This record gives sequence, structure tokens and C-alpha cells, in this order.
Amino acid sequence: MAAFAHSAPCWVDVQLPDLEAGKRFYGELFGWTFRAGEEVDRGGPCVDALSGGKLVAALAAKQDGRMPTAWGVYFATDDIVATVTRIRQAGGQVITEPVRVGGAGVLAQAADPGGAVFGVWQAGDRDGFQKQNEPGSFCWTEVYTRQKDRVDAFYEKVFGFRGTDLGAVGKRESGRGESGTGESGKGESETSGSEAPGSETSGSEAPESGISGSGADVPGVDFRMWSPAGTEPGPDTAIGGRSVITDAFPAEMPSYFLNYFAVADCDATAETGAHLGGRVSVPPFDIPYGRMAVLHDNQGAEFAVLQPPVSR
Repeated sequence: MAAFAHSAPCWVDVQLPDLEAGKRFYGELFGWTFRAGEEVDRGGPCVDALSGGKLVAALAAKQDGRMPTAWGVYFATDDIVATVTRIRQAGGQVITEPVRVGGAGVLAQAADPGGAVFGVWQAGDRDGFQKQNEPGSFCWTEVYTRQKDRVDAFYEKVFGFRGTDLGAVGKRESGRGESGTGESGKGESETSGSEAPGSETSGSEAPESGISGSGADVPGVDFRMWSPAGTEPGPDTAIGGRSVITDAFPAEMPSYFLNYFAVADCDATAETGAHLGGRVSVPPFDIPYGRMAVLHDNQGAEFAVLQPPVSR
């Protein structure tokens, strides 16, 4: 497995009240199989999820009911102590100090100045994903925030991200209501870049527009793509993004990361998710990067799915 560049998304996991129910849901939805994973002092039992025999994610049992039921993303670092120091210096909060996960590596959890929670991972025996940008695996992440200036500066200082502002990503307000919202996206693989997204929907209406790889502006919500340090910023090198939660949404709605999984058939996946007891908060719709939807699993964890366009 190729090592991940510093700051690249390298892992995702989900904290669930009922681990067995989560295995049934995601096993049926994505075809994942599971094996026992490493336990961490901050939590309880967990399982590794595999797609085609390759590591793609982990499911963990919540030990504290106050913890959110949510998917979390981890960014790779080659020096977790230095990264944690930069997080504090840049105005973030360290939630979990670096902790060793057996021989797999060392993790820490933090919150950015807007309150969105993310993880950092220093690899030991495990680099991270063994598969991504293929059906049943991670393909993109983005943060939603009300404090874009502080948050942009934070990630640029902590991870060295270089931003590309795409201007508008839709004609409506950004955020997540009862009907949900989502940015569209397609991250890069472990060894090469690929075009990144920028599409927005919110409220109960269907989306009207998106951003193409050319970065053409459409009046609407502010969206920034992140490229790793040392690369030319733009859609070809982007590994994640940032959108804005506006005042159109309740003040109590927190900042958060939305993580995407690639699928072969977006509509069928959304239908299956609902059949399994989940909820489709944004029904499938077309974007320049394929077809996407936003779902909640049968325990409330939110995620998005993206069906890449058919190559011609």
C-alpha cells in the first residue's frame, strides 16, 4: 500500500450506538465485509470494513451516548506531535491527544476554529485506505462552516493546504436542513490527482447548478477547494473542500465534515439505503462529476454517495 502524502485524507470511521446494526447496514449497502479492528483507549470495540478484501473504513461502538453518531475523516501526517502543536497555534482545539492504536499508528482528534471535528493519523503498520475512488470506498470530503476566513487560514497553516476559490457552487444557500444538503466531489487517488467537485443543494428543492472543472463562477455559495502543499492548486490536485453554512439555517447547527463514498449506481444505492432503514436527505441528482445523493444510515450518521460519470 502506497504511503499517503502529508495532509491527504487517509481514513474514515463512524461512531455508532449499535455496531452490529451498522455492520448489517453497510454490509448490505456497500457490500463491505468486516474483521476485528484495533481498540482505542477513547472508545470500545471496532471493526475494519473491507471492500473486495481491501481496507476502506472502520465502524466503532460508541461508549458515551453524548458522542455524535457521525462519520469522521482523518488527515495523514508524518509528525503528529508537530501537527497537534500547529492545531493549537492556529486556534483549533485538541480533543484527543495523540494515542497509539496498537502497531497500526497514532491518532489524535481535533476541532477547527468553527467547531468541525477531524482526525490526524501518523501511520505505523497501517497507512490508511487500501482502496479509494472506486465503488464502495471513500472519494471526497468537505467541511461546512460559518467561519470561512478563520477556517481557511487554519487548514492552510496546519496542513499547508493551498486554496482555490470556485465562487458560487449553486444558486441557493448552503447548509443542512431537514432535507439535507451536499457538495459534490471527487478526490484524488493515493498516487495521482483527479478533478474535484463543487456542487451545492439545500432546502427541499432540487439543485440548479454546479461548478465545472474549469472553475467557472455561478452566483451563489462560496466554495473553496484544497490542494496539498507543493502542488499547483486547482481541480486536478484537490483533495477536499470547504463550503459555508449561512444564516438561513439554525444557529445551533454545528460545523461538520461530509464524507463521500463512490458507488456504481447512485439511485439504486439511495433506494437500498432507505430500504435498510436509512433516510435519503438529498435525493439523487446530476452534477458535472456524476450523480450524487446524501443519506443517513439506520442510526443517523450522515454521508454522501457519488456515481462517477460514464467515460466516453
